[in-house]
Amino acid sequence: MEALLAVAVLFGVFFVLLFAGVPISVSLGIASFLTALVFLSFEESTYVVGQQMNVGIESFSLLAVPLFIFAGNIMNNGGIARRLVDLALVLAGRVPGALAHTNVLGNMLFGSLSGSAVAAAAAIGGTLHKRQKEEGYDPAFSTAVNIASASTGLLIPPTTAAIVYSTVAGGVSISALFMAGYVPGILMGVVVMVVAWLYARRRMAGATSPRVGLGEGLRVFLRAVPSLLLVIVVVGGIVAGVFTATEGAAAAVLYCLVLSLIYRSLSWADLKQVVTSTVVATGVVMFLISASSAMSWVMAYTGIPTAITDALLSTADSKAIILLLMVAILLVVGTFMDITPAILIFTPIFLPIATELGMHPVHFGMMLILAMCIGTMTPPVGSVLFVATGVSGVTIEQVVPRLLPYFAGLVVLLLAVTFIPALSLQLPEWLGLLG
Repeated sequence: MEALLAVAVLFGVFFVLLFAGVPISVSLGIASFLTALVFLSFEESTYVVGQQMNVGIESFSLLAVPLFIFAGNIMNNGGIARRLVDLALVLAGRVPGALAHTNVLGNMLFGSLSGSAVAAAAAIGGTLHKRQKEEGYDPAFSTAVNIASASTGLLIPPTTAAIVYSTVAGGVSISALFMAGYVPGILMGVVVMVVAWLYARRRMAGATSPRVGLGEGLRVFLRAVPSLLLVIVVVGGIVAGVFTATEGAAAAVLYCLVLSLIYRSLSWADLKQVVTSTVVATGVVMFLISASSAMSWVMAYTGIPTAITDALLSTADSKAIILLLMVAILLVVGTFMDITPAILIFTPIFLPIATELGMHPVHFGMMLILAMCIGTMTPPVGSVLFVATGVSGVTIEQVVPRLLPYFAGLVVLLLAVTFIPALSLQLPEWLGLLG
């Protein structure tokens, strides 16, 4: 009964505030405090909620978050996107819809380096938009491709989503999560490319890129090599145990700064803007983590995760049905909540259910992150959706019908990742990271 009352107060207050336009982090904090107030005195509630908000961000691993944000912002302003687009254009080759495939590959390359879907959508989409328009691409089609593929960088490491999940899930290996993200992330890009190819083959067969000679292709590749080495340095160093995720993030910042100086593409004014945007983004993310930590404590104190686990396990006796219910809930949540708060809120709720069903925490993390990646492309709160349409000038009403085939393909991929553990676990298992 206590758990039921706590659910009603906690989520009732949270969603009322959310739909009233109150920021998510503030809604989380107020809902947590009012729920604690039902079971504790005012003094106890104030002390506990404040303490948990402070404890929630006292983590060395979380220092990687602002550092990776900083590195991503430097890349977005440091001339790296242009070189990656050139490389993606060579890799896409002479196939129907070549610029669409270039967009996908560019997002996979840039997203994996920056760890930001929004940055990838803005940088790669903005770089390619004018050329796609000049070559007669349907703007709604091009925008849909950019939206559907921008989130691949949230799976392909290094990614802050995996770091946040690792912290909330109780210290799940960041190295294992990084390696687990490669196959789902690459498959996500492949799914988008297949759907784009099917569309282009039927409606724009003549839209191919000019032939690139071997010498030119090699020159483009060599120009992009310094940027690509960032992945080897950071991810390789973390997996090999040379440094922690936080130290790897610091190395990424230093590497990006040096690279931008070499390219001479980052002025002092640009650097000031990069630092400012990093501080703002870090404040938002850290306050979210802080408020969600208080919410997690309130849920644990009132027994909400245990009650939800018992309810789901008693409602359906089939593992497959329970997993499908979880997937459906996560897809719905993703339509109105960004990836970071969704991970912070739903990991404590669904992870106990997943482990009860025999799912490895790394496998569950990939399922959760992929579901939230799909959410970034859906209205009404899809962050990538709004950024990409802003870059291209296409309205949401125009692009949503074009997004439906990609959404369907990515949902099929989500189900595959959910029910085929090897897609997430095989690579980290080969590397001996699962323990």
